[in-house]
Amino acid sequence: MRILVVEDDRKVASFLERGLREEGYAVDVAHDGVDGSMKAHVYDYDVLVVDVM
Repeated sequence: MRILVVEDDRKVASFLERGLREEGYAVDVAHDGVDGSMKAHVYDYDVLVVDVM
């Protein structure tokens, strides 16, 4: 399963990424909405975890 985490707080993003990877998920991280939108349109994700910014 491939997951995109969109989170502007780098500590929170790192925490989520590490935890999800430990559970065996493929994880990409975007630190702003522009990067997150670009990645979401280019790659196929099963789940998007989006911080309300």
